[in-house]
This record gives sequence, C-alpha cells and structure tokens, in this order.
Amino acid sequence: MNDLRSLFLLDPDVVFLNHGSFGATPRPVFAAYQAWQRRLERQPVRFLSRELPDLLAQARTALGAYLGVDGDDVVYVPNATFGVNVIARSLPLGPGDELLTTDHEYGACDNIWRFLSRKRGFTYVRQPLPFPLPPELEPDGFLDDFLLDTFWQGVTSRTRAIFLSHITSSTALRLPVASICARARSEGILTIIDGAHAPGQIPLDLEEIGADFYTGNAHKWLCAPKGSAFLYTRPARQRLVEPLVVGWGWGENRSLAFGSDYLDYLQWLGTNDLAAYLSVPEAINFQTKHNWPAVRTHCHALLREALDRISQLTGLPSPYPNDTLYHQMGVALLPHVTELPAFKARLYDQFRVEIPCIEWQARHFIRVSIQGYNRADDIAILEDALSTLLPAFTR
Repeated sequence: MNDLRSLFLLDPDVVFLNHGSFGATPRPVFAAYQAWQRRLERQPVRFLSRELPDLLAQARTALGAYLGVDGDDVVYVPNATFGVNVIARSLPLGPGDELLTTDHEYGACDNIWRFLSRKRGFTYVRQPLPFPLPPELEPDGFLDDFLLDTFWQGVTSRTRAIFLSHITSSTALRLPVASICARARSEGILTIIDGAHAPGQIPLDLEEIGADFYTGNAHKWLCAPKGSAFLYTRPARQRLVEPLVVGWGWGENRSLAFGSDYLDYLQWLGTNDLAAYLSVPEAINFQTKHNWPAVRTHCHALLREALDRISQLTGLPSPYPNDTLYHQMGVALLPHVTELPAFKARLYDQFRVEIPCIEWQARHFIRVSIQGYNRADDIAILEDALSTLLPAFTR
C-alpha cells in the first residue's frame, strides 16, 4: 500500500497517526473539490439556483448506494455533531422520559443531550460499559452479547430513545449497534446512532443496521473533504425531523424544494459552499479504484502490530480481548502519565508524531489510527518515541 502515501497531501515530515480526528483527503478528491468550487464561482446564481438541486440529488444517490439505502433518505450535513443536533432537537422528549447512552460517547454529543435534558426535563442516562473488556470473553459473539446485555441493563419503562456510537471515539470500540437497534425496535424505543468513525473504516449497510437515525462523517475514513457528512433517517421516522435552521425550504410557499419535507428542511441552509458534499462521490470512487477492502485489511494488520508492540513496551495488556472489536483505529493502555498534554506535545515536537493521548475514566490511552498512507516505519518511530519519553513522564 506504499504507493498511496504520494496520493495524499499530508506533510511528509510528520508521522501522521491521527486520521481519526479530522481525516485526510487524497489529491484526486481534493482536486474534484476545488473544481466544484471554481464552477460555483464562475456563475454563482446559475450554479446555486438552477444546477445545485440535481447535483445534490446525484451526490445523494451515490452516497445512498454506498450505504445500502435510498438516496432520498440521506441528507448531507456539515458533520456528525450537526446531524445529532438535528435529531436531538426534533425528538419530543420531556419530563418523565429517559434517553439512554453509554459512558463512551463523544464529548460534543454528550453535551447536546446534557444541554437539552436540562432545558426540557428528560433524564439523560449513561450506562457504563467496562473497558478494558473482560479477557475471558474472547469469542466475538460472546463479546457482542456481553455488550448488548450490559447496555440493556440501563433500559427502563421510561426509556424513549437510545443514542450510542457505532465506533467510539475515546476507546475505539465497535459496539453491536444492529443487535441493539433490533431489540430497541421490538420494544418501541427510538435509536440514534453516531457513526462518525464508521463510513470508510468498516463496510456499512444502514438497512441491515436498522437504526431510526444514523449520522456519519464522510470527511474521516471515507477521505472526502472537510465539512462533508450525512444524516440518514428511516422513512417511517422522517415526519419527526424538524429543521435545525429554518429557511427557504420550510412553509407552504417554499422556494427551494428537493422532493420531500425531510430533504427540504435540511438540504439548503442558506448560501454556502457545498463543494465538499458534491465531492463525496469522488471519494467513493477513489476508494473503489484503490481496492479499499484490501487497504482496510492491510491497515488492520498494521494496527494490530502497533498495539501489540505498545503493549509489549508498557507491559500492559490490550484493552480488547481480540482484534474484532477495532478496525483501523484502536487504543493502547499507557501507564499513568504526568502532564498528559505535555507528553503529547513532546511526541510531536521531538519526534513529529501526530497522535492523540486520551484520559478516559482516570486511565491513560494512546489512540492509533492507521490509514492507507501509513507504513511500518511509522510504527517504529512511534515505538521509539514512547520508549524514550515514557520513562520521563511516568516516574
């Protein structure tokens, strides 16, 4: 996969092991993005008023096919946090209701539900999931059953909706969302899935997952430009969705229409550069052209090696009983680091390693992301950096 490195715009002097934060865009996809921007600037009125509806429909169709759903059930949004906001503010939750989540959720999305629970009076319940996971639950099926059963202990007669990550940000743990969504639907509980890290990192079939609402980023593992994400809503639930920004797509005399209230409410938020949305099909094409299933397999093997080497270096066990619970992004335990932000800064300043160091539940982790541009020598540099710096920061 070494030929892929030259196809990305990343600084060659940086050991980039942090694809999970914001992603990185390949040169051909970035070129397509800039071409859309130039086309917009050549005749803005024609582009935005006359051409954009059909262009967005084509982009939605391509993305819908990639996700296994109808393109008219997918709407582009700037990022997954925006998508969660749309649904959180649309649901009629109030006093006496509970929304159930885990204690592994992304901080910004945690804030959305905490803010609204205080404003509207519903209860935000964070069900703990143990991490590191019990090592005796080695078989993958047992692990999924364990996670489902542990999570379901938080469900009560007042649970109206469930929100959880497909792949968690802090712990890089893949949760059994399809099983949870199926059980929730059988009990009349709405499901909202934060798939920020899923598209491009794992194969996705949203019909099979069965969530009522699923939002994901295209700019991370799918490698589309920054500011491209999506919100999928199951057709039966689209009537619940309200516009987060009210504009020309609302009301009886709406002047911009895309075919349904769902699309009209969300697709046009006012004058904006939508080139990132229109570039998503090119990102899909790029990964298809470069045999991305093989790239993901290679990246997973390199990540497994990286996590094993860090574990050998620190003497701490892997938090995952097996490698089926992570894909291209995983965490390794660190001994307690004094001044974790300073430790992270030294990794970059001294070794040019761009990587997140995370404190979660009073434990310290390092999160390693492996994308097609990474090589074995990146892992060797990280290992050398850790072996040099950890003794100074863990006395």
